[in-house]
Amino acid sequence: MKTIRNHVDHLFRDVPENEETLLMKEEIIENLEEKVDDLIREGKSQEDAINKAIVEFGDISEIEQAFQEEESKPAPHWLKKSRARLNLEFSLWGSALLIALFAFINFYYTPTVIWFVYPTFAVLWWPLSLFFHWRKQKGGHQ
Repeated sequence: MKTIRNHVDHLFRDVPENEETLLMKEEIIENLEEKVDDLIREGKSQEDAINKAIVEFGDISEIEQAFQEEESKPAPHWLKKSRARLNLEFSLWGSALLIALFAFINFYYTPTVIWFVYPTFAVLWWPLSLFFHWRKQKGGHQ
């Protein structure tokens, strides 16, 4: 029912759209449509059933407040440490793969000139910077 979908979309206009909110919108729409079907079976016209279902549902201020509280919560300390370590590990693997690629290209195409060490120095700044960030998050270097 397009009227219900439009109403729910209007209610969620100020809520950030993500997978959780999309699932919640779909669930609300399904519930409202079931309510409308029940009211129609009881003898109400479709328009009256839709209006009554919408009025009984009310607004989503509690839902909006829950989403705002969830967004405003800072990430837990252990999660920040975990992300820093994951970023460091990713940068180490990524750098190793890039250096291996440069070495392969170097030795395959120009084996007489060793040039892969120059981009290696540039690539190593990535994990080095994340290592210091990880140490700072870990609390070992303040």
